[in-house]
Parts: sequence; structure tokens; C-alpha cells
Amino acid sequence: MSETLVVCDIDPDLIKKLEKFRLRKETNNAAIIMKIDMEKHVIVLDEEHEDISPDDLPSELPERQPRYPFNDYKYRHDDGRTSYPLCFIFSSPQGCKPQQQMMYAGSKNILVHTAQLTKVFEVRNVEDISEEWLREKLGFFR
Repeated sequence: MSETLVVCDIDPDLIKKLEKFRLRKETNNAAIIMKIDMEKHVIVLDEEHEDISPDDLPSELPERQPRYPFNDYKYRHDDGRTSYPLCFIFSSPQGCKPQQQMMYAGSKNILVHTAQLTKVFEVRNVEDISEEWLREKLGFFR
């Protein structure tokens, strides 16, 4: 049932931006941070970042509000190969208002499905996000 529940819609401009982001050809780290417009119940673009490392991402996220960062990460494998996995992170810090947590949690699946994401991670403390954390999470997809 939770797979079909739609708590919030996705801004059509954000859907276009996500499609363009998925197809980007740049070889640097980048991120799109999304949020929910609580009054309109719509997932919208919050911020865009070029050349942002996973270590710098926490400073761009609120400590007490949920967000959906979507990263294009330059991943150097141990064998020397380079890949660019698209990583979606559901950031739901402790101390958020319960209504916010429910709206973000209830809207995550539609966003993941719409953007066709496969590497989906959750974090409760934004300070946990780092390059080491992301590499560890991506290790399961080898």
C-alpha cells in the first residue's frame, strides 16, 4: 500500500531537472537538493551544487529539517575504474517535526520511482554523510 500512496506531488519543472541531471555528461561531483513545499504539498528544487564533495554536502543540509539530496558522485573503484553512480539520500534528522517526517517519508517512494533511482540511502544525522560513508554504501552495488 505504501508503494501507491502519494502524499506530495512533484513539481513538473523538478521532474525535467532530474531527467537532465541523470543524463549529465560532466565528470565532477554534483548534487540537487530537494524539499517539500509544506503549504502546497509539492516536492520542489531547493538548491543545486556543482563540484561538491560528499564531505561538503552536510553543510548544505538543514540540521533539523528533512531533505532529499540527489548526488552524481565520481566513484573511483579500487581497480582503477571510474563510475558515476546517481545516489539518492533521504535525510530525516532527529528532532524534525513529526508532520515533516511523515510527509517526507510518505513522498520518498514516488520520487524514487519517478526519477528511476536504484541507489537509495537514508540518514538520520546529516553529519554522518561523508565520502567514506557513501563509498561504504556503494560497496553493496559492486
